[in-house]
Amino acid sequence: MSTIRFKAIEKASSNKPVEYSTPYTSGSKIFGTKVFHTDVMREYMTKDAYEAVINSIETGQPIDRKVAGMVAAAMKNWALEHGATHYTHWFQPLTGATAEKHDAFFEPIGQGKAIENFEASQLVQQEPDASSFPNGGIRNTFEARGYTAWDPTSPAFVIESTLCIPTIFVSYTGEALDHKTPLLNALHAVDKAATEVCQYFDKNVTKVISTLGWEQEYFLIDLALFSARPDLIMSGRTLFGHAPAKGQQLEDHYFGSIPERAKAFMREIENECLQLGIPIKTRHNEVAPNQFECAPVFEETNLAVDHNQLLMDVMDKVGQKHNFKVLLHEKPFAGVNGSGKHNNWSLATNTGKNLLSPGKTPKNNLQFLTFFVNTIKAVHDYADLLRVAIASAGNDHRLGANEAPPAIMSVFIGEQLTRILDELEKKVKDGKISADDKTDLKLNIARIPEILLDNTDRNRTSPFAFTGNKFEFRAVGSSANCALAMATLNTIVAEQLKQFKKEVDALLDKGAKKDDAIFQILRNYISSSKKIRFEGNGYGDEWVKEATKRGLKNIKTTPQALDAMLEKQAVKVFTVNKVMTEREIHARYEIQLETYTKKIQIESRVMGDIALNHIIPCAIKYQNTLIQNVTGLKGLFNAAEFKKIGTTQLEMIQEISEHISMIKKHVEAMVEERKKANLFENAKKQAIAYCDKVIPHFEIIRYHADKLELVVDNECWPLPKYREMLWIR
Repeated sequence: MSTIRFKAIEKASSNKPVEYSTPYTSGSKIFGTKVFHTDVMREYMTKDAYEAVINSIETGQPIDRKVAGMVAAAMKNWALEHGATHYTHWFQPLTGATAEKHDAFFEPIGQGKAIENFEASQLVQQEPDASSFPNGGIRNTFEARGYTAWDPTSPAFVIESTLCIPTIFVSYTGEALDHKTPLLNALHAVDKAATEVCQYFDKNVTKVISTLGWEQEYFLIDLALFSARPDLIMSGRTLFGHAPAKGQQLEDHYFGSIPERAKAFMREIENECLQLGIPIKTRHNEVAPNQFECAPVFEETNLAVDHNQLLMDVMDKVGQKHNFKVLLHEKPFAGVNGSGKHNNWSLATNTGKNLLSPGKTPKNNLQFLTFFVNTIKAVHDYADLLRVAIASAGNDHRLGANEAPPAIMSVFIGEQLTRILDELEKKVKDGKISADDKTDLKLNIARIPEILLDNTDRNRTSPFAFTGNKFEFRAVGSSANCALAMATLNTIVAEQLKQFKKEVDALLDKGAKKDDAIFQILRNYISSSKKIRFEGNGYGDEWVKEATKRGLKNIKTTPQALDAMLEKQAVKVFTVNKVMTEREIHARYEIQLETYTKKIQIESRVMGDIALNHIIPCAIKYQNTLIQNVTGLKGLFNAAEFKKIGTTQLEMIQEISEHISMIKKHVEAMVEERKKANLFENAKKQAIAYCDKVIPHFEIIRYHADKLELVVDNECWPLPKYREMLWIR
């Protein structure tokens, strides 16, 4: 057996559940104990300072430096009491991960003395190197200045011995270089647009909050086995590996009993999360072996995004303590389900109303229909932008693979709501509603709560599904930052609500009654967005054909999807709503293309290395053993006898040679295509070359390598196999 593989399997087999050092107490007792939340602020700050911070959180008004100094002093004292020795501006650059630079509170004051110091200037702003992070050409490599700036709407927290302060990250010239800044802008845009529409129904609504509840899927693999797989280390997914005899076909893992090692890991994750204010609530086995899911309750979207990024970081650290590696790649193993991150989205008012949940009166239900229909219309008009929001090299493997929604954007709403929309479309004609029609419609609207109590079965094949009181954006990838999908969704809904109000107001100016005007505009939207609604099986070939007839795009690869970012409609919706400037949009386009190219480039290099330096030498070694066996048989038997008993070995030798030859041939061809692709200076041409010319060799190389895995002696195969990795011991 391969020495490295043998040691990895031996170590993995010896692992037992890690004893969790801290007792697992009830969540209510530890929730938020490491968070500088509003109750802590009230305790540690003066009344004036506290009210200034709350006002900033609720209205977006800036905090002056004097108040910031009070906040900094309170934050430092609280953090020191919780064991913090350092502080950091915690931000989300366009790498997909989080970033932090730690500075000590410690500060010498001379004469051999020192103090713990943290001032307003250190709280409000810091200066990381902007040219060292992805910037899409916004910064030259010789222009380093960039700024992180405190985001008061997301509370600071202590993790280990560091006070972490959530911040935005912008360039010296003011452009956003992170995920948080556009998200905050989008949340402001949807707040303003939705609040104005709410005024038709309830004058008490002065603020609308976007809410998010994410569901995080992930795989666990033993750390020792992970360390013996160069492809997992370098690319996050297995580039080789034959399917095991038993995978997920018995469907016995889903919602099954959680393995003890995994449960011990989950318990510590939950304990850490609850202390950090992450309201984690759900855990369970997912469909594939070694696949799991966790989910919190709904939160305000900005905070939910921060919490998801924090969770992924905590999962990685805790996983290593339990001898696990947490895999967040969308498709780490071929032949079993990949992982997503379902984004459950809604809008809530300052009066406590969920705008996507119907009420008990026709007025409240008309409000529900207004936001419901406008969301569908937004998805219809900006489907290509939503496809951009989920585009990545990893998610290309998952979308449409009969385990995740297809790359075709569609909306599922259920049979009953479909009937209501169809009836509304049918009865409202020519801008006029008869008294009888209005009564019928209001009666049907009044029945919506009853209908939603027993709504049509959920459709897991839909990328954007209504699930009773929210929309579930199911197509987001497991490794993605939710901010991109949420910034896009909130922006397009904001734009659509603005358009809705403009059209309704135009009818009101002509003397129409409010309900009549709203019904008329909704009817138009229902009709014009009808093609985006689909209630059937998104996995079927029939849907691909039907979608083509409807004019819906099936954009399967990231380089193709990203083109939508630069279309006039896309640029306009972001710029008009002040979410991103045109320069920031172009920068993100370049960054996403470059990221895609680099990931495929890494996979290609790793694949070539493993194929030539691990798999082929192993196959040749075993082939030599067979040749020696054949030579020995020839010496022992005459020609007729040898023909009877030696044919199998000769066929195996030939089969191995053919697989080796094909692997070598396509590795060389892949390398040549990679060299050609690298000559392109244009980011789009380079990404397309990697997509269309380099990737096609992957499957061929893998096919022949996986065939060798079935032939070559198990004792010398160099890589841990699927049957060894996919079951926690």
